Amino acid sequence: MKRFFMKLAYDGTGFQGWQNQKKGRTVQQDIENILSEIAKTKIAVTGAGRTDAGVHALAQCVHFDFMIEMSANQILKAIQAKLPPDIQIVEVKKAVPDFSARYDAYQRTYEYIITKTPTPFNRHYKTYFKRKYLRPEIINACLPYFIGEHDFTSFSKFNPQIKSPICTVIDFSFRETTEDLYLEITANRFLHNMVRRIIGTVVNISHKNENPAVIKELIAACTTQNKLISTAPANGLYLKEIFYPENCFLCPPWKGELKGVRYNKK
Repeated sequence: MKRFFMKLAYDGTGFQGWQNQKKGRTVQQDIENILSEIAKTKIAVTGAGRTDAGVHALAQCVHFDFMIEMSANQILKAIQAKLPPDIQIVEVKKAVPDFSARYDAYQRTYEYIITKTPTPFNRHYKTYFKRKYLRPEIINACLPYFIGEHDFTSFSKFNPQIKSPICTVIDFSFRETTEDLYLEITANRFLHNMVRRIIGTVVNISHKNENPAVIKELIAACTTQNKLISTAPANGLYLKEIFYPENCFLCPPWKGELKGVRYNKK
């Protein structure tokens, strides 16, 4: 039995999210079905984290155990031959036996794209905030208040399985182009709905022309019961990067950077 690491990208439009559910198509189920067909036995995959319905991924990462004598490259080619068009396998490689795609990840990066002009062609991949006034200078001024170690209860959906609401935001950046606004956030971990609620709140602060310092009060309150806090739509959100120690993989030390996943030493 060998353990493998796999990185995949997907268009979240047609899925009810990453994780298996009783009803609706999920990315996890599609991948498990394909691997099980190749192995002719049930194969389960464990993802680095969940993405909600409509959320996209450039670098979702998973691990799975495979008993068939196939190399990582052979598995990659076999999966690619059976993939639906809204999923792409970027890489498969052999991992150490106790590797966990979820618990060995030490940083994750999400990007959120806000369009200034909605079109029929970007409606699934960018968010347009109708009747919201976006002030770039206020949006940018909000970001430093989230950086650091905080209790993010105010910006998460309650989940009894989560032991701690403490997360460390390492970086939060903003850039503007003629067509779009981009917000990129990196943290050691994220709570359920955390990124979308942070984005929704920043947009509301911008629209209402509030003082960004109010974010300190929102964090300290540890409650979602505030009119400034709202959940941004899923379609503008992308899981962009996941970071792992290089000693998780049975391969020579990584010499460069693979777009979407970085292998670094802690």
